Amino acid sequence: MRIAYTSDQIRAAEAALMATLPEGALMERAATGLAVVCARTLGGVYGSRVVLLVGGGDNGGDALFAGARLAARGARVDALLAGTRVHAAGLEALRRAGGRVTGLNSDHGPAEDPASGGSARKTSEDPAGARVRDLLGAADLIVDGMLGIGGAGALREPYATLAGLANDAPGEVLAVDVPSGVDASSGRVEGPAVRADATVTFGAWKVGLLVDPGSGHAGRTELVDIGLGLHLPDPDAAVPTDADVAALLPRPGASSDKYRRGVVGIAAGSERYTGAAVLAVGGALRAGVGMVRYAGVAEPVAQVRARWPEAVITTLAPGEGVEEVGRVQAWVLGPGLGTGDEARAIARSVLSSEVPVLVDADALTLAAQDRSLLRRGAPVLITPHAGELSRLIEVPRERIEARRLENVRRAAAELGVTVLLKGSTTLVAEDGRPVRINPTGSPWLATGGTGDVLAGLAGALLAAGLSGYDAASCAAYLHGIAGREGPLTAWDVAEALPRAVRSLLDGPANGPRHGGSPAKLGL
Repeated sequence: MRIAYTSDQIRAAEAALMATLPEGALMERAATGLAVVCARTLGGVYGSRVVLLVGGGDNGGDALFAGARLAARGARVDALLAGTRVHAAGLEALRRAGGRVTGLNSDHGPAEDPASGGSARKTSEDPAGARVRDLLGAADLIVDGMLGIGGAGALREPYATLAGLANDAPGEVLAVDVPSGVDASSGRVEGPAVRADATVTFGAWKVGLLVDPGSGHAGRTELVDIGLGLHLPDPDAAVPTDADVAALLPRPGASSDKYRRGVVGIAAGSERYTGAAVLAVGGALRAGVGMVRYAGVAEPVAQVRARWPEAVITTLAPGEGVEEVGRVQAWVLGPGLGTGDEARAIARSVLSSEVPVLVDADALTLAAQDRSLLRRGAPVLITPHAGELSRLIEVPRERIEARRLENVRRAAAELGVTVLLKGSTTLVAEDGRPVRINPTGSPWLATGGTGDVLAGLAGALLAAGLSGYDAASCAAYLHGIAGREGPLTAWDVAEALPRAVRSLLDGPANGPRHGGSPAKLGL
C-alpha cells in the first residue's frame, strides 16, 4: 500500500525528526531533492529560466534553497516574494548564487536585484504587474513555493493572482510539497489554486494529493524521502497497488468447486429496468464467481436467462421475497430494482438474511427512506455516488463532492457500514480504518450501467470470502483497469474484467502497470 497522511501527522513527524538533526538539515534534504527534480524537468539547467513563487514559510525556504542550486549551475533564477516575510537563510543563499529577487509586498523593504546593480524591484501596487507577467511568461519552469501543508481555505492576494498567472504561463509548473490552494489533508480546493504539471512532496504522501479535486491540481507526483519513516503514525489513507490487490484476489485451487469459489445472489432489475440485472449478473460472472443465483420479476428474468445461461434463476411473484432462492454467501441488492412496494419487500427479504449484502442504486434510495434497513448483524457494503450518499446522510451533493474524504468517513461511522463512494476519486471507508483511495479508472467509466457491473463484481468478491473493505477495494481497482480503454459501454467493461483479473494474477513483467506508486526519490 502507498500510505498517506494529514498535514498534522506530517508536522508532528517532522518535529520529532528535527529534534534529532542539526538545524537546517531537514530543509537541506528537501531542497536537494527538489533541485534534482527541477533539473530533471528542465533537461538542461544552464541557460534555463526559472521563476520561484515564494511564500513566507518553510515551503518558500525549500524553493529558495533549490533555486540557489539551480542558479549555481547556470540557470537564471528569479524569486517573486509573495509573503509578508521570507526565509532569510534561503533568500541569502539565492542571492549569493546570483539569483534575482522581486518583492511583491511592501513589508519586505527594498528587494535587491543583483543583476541590475542592486536596484530595487517593487510591485506592491500591482502584484500582477508587467514585470511579473513577463517573468512568468518567459519561464521554462515555475516553482510554486507559496503555501505548503499548513495552507487552508481560499488563497488570498497576491497568492490567488500568482496562481492564475502560473496556470496560464507556457512553462512547466512544479509545486513544492502541495500545490498552493489545495488542502493537504483532504484535497479540498476552495477557490483559485495552482494547477501543477508535477508536485514534489517530502517525507510521505499527503492525502490531499491523492483525492480529487486536489489530485487534479497535483499533476505527476514524486516523493522525496527525507527520513520521516520512523516518526510517522498509523496512516490516514492508503492507495492499493497491483501487488496488494493481487494478494487479496481469490484463486481457484485443485480442490475448488463452485460453492468454494462463492455463490452470489443478485436481486436486481424490474419491468422497467431490465438491463441493470443483465449487467450486474455479467459483472459477477466475469469476475470469476462460482455461481450466480438471480432473483427477479418476469421481464428481467427473461433477459438474464437469454444472455447468461450460467445463472440459476428464480422468478419472483409480485411482493415475494428471496427465501426460496437457495443458499448464497453474499447478496447484491438494488440495481434497477425500483423503489415501490414490491422492491421494498425484496429489499427487506434480502437484508433479513445472515450473509453480507451489497446495497446499490435503488436499494440505496429505499435505505435513505428508512435507514433501519441497514441495521443488521451481518456486514453491509454500500456503493453510492455522491447524489445517493447525499440522500443517505442528508448532506448537499455539492458539499460531498467538495469534501469527499470527510463525508465518506462520516457515512461509514454514522451508518455502521462499509462505503464505496464512486466518483472521480473512488473511496472506500470503514469506521476506524484508513480510507482506501482507488488509483485506477478513467472518465470513460462515466457511462450508464458501469455501476451495475461494479456491483456484481464486488458482490462476487464478497461471496468468495473477502471482507467488505477488501471486496470494495479490489472491485474498484479491477473495474478501473477494465474501463481504461474507451470509448466503451458498460457491457465492454464486463467483457474486460477477465483480462483485468489476469493482468494482476499473472504479475507485472516490469513493475506496477496500473495503480503503482508514482516515482519515489531517495537521497
